[in-house]
Amino acid sequence: MFNRHITHLALLALTSLSVIAPGFANAAGATPALQAFGKGVQIYTCTATGNDYAWHLKAPEATLSDAHGKVIGKHFAGPSWRANDGSTVVGEPLNASPSPNQGAIPWLVLHAKSHDGSGDMASVAYIVRTQTEGGVAPATGCDAGHANAELRVPYTAVYLFFHG
Repeated sequence: MFNRHITHLALLALTSLSVIAPGFANAAGATPALQAFGKGVQIYTCTATGNDYAWHLKAPEATLSDAHGKVIGKHFAGPSWRANDGSTVVGEPLNASPSPNQGAIPWLVLHAKSHDGSGDMASVAYIVRTQTEGGVAPATGCDAGHANAELRVPYTAVYLFFHG
């Protein structure tokens, strides 16, 4: 059941890439590079925009695990993903879609804009964030009395990495 679910997610992600990322010449020929389960927080900062205050995303902070729960990397500001082998990919958002789960951060398709190292993340061309739970900043609690305050909101997501 698990593998069928991941296969379905990968096909959904490939379909999204072919429609959303026209620079991705042959989405049908894309190969899954890695799948990871992210668990962590979305970090928000209370900032002023004119006379209004709102929570703005500062950075994600999450642990990436494989299907067996083994930690395989980290996700952090950039947005960046670093595998345990030291290789890193930095993504650039191409598209965001609302999560079907209320109170969950959007699903994303990102294009790799840079790499570091020569391991698992070195040849990643696209990253898809899907199956999100939580992570949305609250609509209240950010005002002049809380300026520059940080808020850490728990979230989970499935990350699919593709070679281009």
